[in-house]
Amino acid sequence: MDRASGVLLPISALPSPYGIGTLGREAYAFADFLKAAGQKYWQLLPLGPTSYGDSPYQSFSTFAGNPYFIDLDLLVRDGLLEQSEVDGADWGGNPRYVDYGRIYSARFPVLRKAFARGYERDRAKVERFAAENAWLPNYALYMAVKNRFGMKSWLDWPDDGIRLRKPEAVDRYREELKEDVAFFSYLQYIFFRQWEALRSYIHSLGIKLIGDLPIYVAMDSADVWAEPQFFQLSEDRKPTEVSGVPPDYFSADGQLWGNPLYDYDAMQKDGFGWWIRRVAGAGRLFDVIRIDHFRGMESYWAVPYGETTAKNGRWRKGPGMALVGALTAWFHDLSFIAEDLGFLTPAVQELLAASGLPGMKVLEFAFDAREPSNYLPHTYDRHCVCYVGTHDNETVMQWRECADKANVTMARKYLGLSEAEGFHWGMIRGGMSSVADTFVVQMQDCLGLGAEGRMNTPGRADGNWRWRLLPHEASPALAKKLYQYTKMYGRTK
Repeated sequence: MDRASGVLLPISALPSPYGIGTLGREAYAFADFLKAAGQKYWQLLPLGPTSYGDSPYQSFSTFAGNPYFIDLDLLVRDGLLEQSEVDGADWGGNPRYVDYGRIYSARFPVLRKAFARGYERDRAKVERFAAENAWLPNYALYMAVKNRFGMKSWLDWPDDGIRLRKPEAVDRYREELKEDVAFFSYLQYIFFRQWEALRSYIHSLGIKLIGDLPIYVAMDSADVWAEPQFFQLSEDRKPTEVSGVPPDYFSADGQLWGNPLYDYDAMQKDGFGWWIRRVAGAGRLFDVIRIDHFRGMESYWAVPYGETTAKNGRWRKGPGMALVGALTAWFHDLSFIAEDLGFLTPAVQELLAASGLPGMKVLEFAFDAREPSNYLPHTYDRHCVCYVGTHDNETVMQWRECADKANVTMARKYLGLSEAEGFHWGMIRGGMSSVADTFVVQMQDCLGLGAEGRMNTPGRADGNWRWRLLPHEASPALAKKLYQYTKMYGRTK
């Protein structure tokens, strides 16, 4: 990756009058902001449809797009909706935060109106889209059956025939629910049509997209339901162990993610075809893919199914270079970043070195007055990506208030932070000026927001993923200031 910088802002966090960010006008405007600010990257969170808890890391599909992100104004322009239908819905009253309950209740009735007007018109295009995307028929059927059973997890569907994907049941439900199957297929056609137009515009500005690839998929997903042979499941399709991480900086109990674990032996026998299809799907969205929880490729934490915390797990060996090498060799037109945060054993460090992928450095982790840290900028080599903080961290102004005072004092001395410059701008300068080829800053830290701007608190089940940018905040003045820092440290070329 060339010397450059970028901004992390999820699609959900864009301004819009409809309660959540979308792929419409404000997304194009933010791309213009990045261009004016001299940025070469826009980093996003996963774009899949979210389930209970609203986390983009727990999606109903690793391939599908989130219907919440479909822009309604574009549907009005396309003749699929009336403006009164859009304006008449309750999207929530606070432009700073997403109200997911109201979005869930309001969006799908509006989208069904668009489906009623547009599906027959676009049927041939939708069928062509389905033929080009092998995951879509299973996903659309899965969502239709979920809808039939009150959105219960497929583990709890009352009909074992469809729960276990017996062929006769699949055929019967596909016929019985054909209108819903068509509806969920149409939403994906619309999402990707809007996404491809936006991505083309972003590329025309010389900006590339960085996206996350969660290491795991959700248990309640079309991915596990449709291809259970690639997961560690019992005969009745219940997980035997689930994912998590042991106690760490973020949580004294560890983090119990609850995702099913992969059957890597079965995957390797298949030539890692499932992973290749998955990364190919991500490559339709992004130019650079951040492999989340990279250390899980070397070894992963397995927690017995039914545990309430992650404490009682065990380490199990991951696929290592057999999988990482297969992906990097297959995808010559994609770049990868290894999310190598946390406690790294020598084996994980060896895997990172063998992979040749850049790892991550987080400035909020750099300043420990008790012991040296390899997150301090003077320890970097070029081949890494530096962040002030990620979506899992406090905003830098929140960190200033909450971190150990000795650590904050160390940061002030190390970076020459001053009130005149602004604490957050000094931290941005620290990352910008480092030798790291790539530097990424959260939009909240460009704005100098405090705790109100935090995107996610690991280990907390609710209240996350809600923060949004206000329309006036991505201003020309802010773009100019960010550009000055970017140019000063040679990241605009």
